[in-house]
Amino acid sequence: MPKQPDESPGFLLWHVTLRWQRAIAAALHPLDLTHVQFVLLASAWWLNRAGEAPRQHALAAHAGTDVKMTSQVLQKLEDKGLVERAVDPSDTRAKLLRVTLRGAEVAQRAIEVVEAADARFFAATPDARGLVDLLRPLAARD
Repeated sequence: MPKQPDESPGFLLWHVTLRWQRAIAAALHPLDLTHVQFVLLASAWWLNRAGEAPRQHALAAHAGTDVKMTSQVLQKLEDKGLVERAVDPSDTRAKLLRVTLRGAEVAQRAIEVVEAADARFFAATPDARGLVDLLRPLAARD
């Protein structure tokens, strides 16, 4: 016999994800960033801080996003003056990414906003650390 919807982890995860995405979108709206723009900007910023100027493909892999969509979103971030894409001298087909000074400021503010939204959203969770420990191996799966 099939499970009831409130007994199905996948169905519950779907609903939690939708609610969480709405909360994040609302938090990022004043910064004029979509959720995916935030993820790519923050990922590029983190990688730049670690001394890397990632190629678009590496950024997509880091963020878990589609390569073609990543390129389109990076174009929007570039139009906003938040990232710069430069031709990789070792492979002229590839673009190296650097977050601009303004992009770094926006990224840091956006990370603060998203972390605050996460804290509010997951406040109802009795064991947020346990939730992270539960989600980490699921996120690592292919």
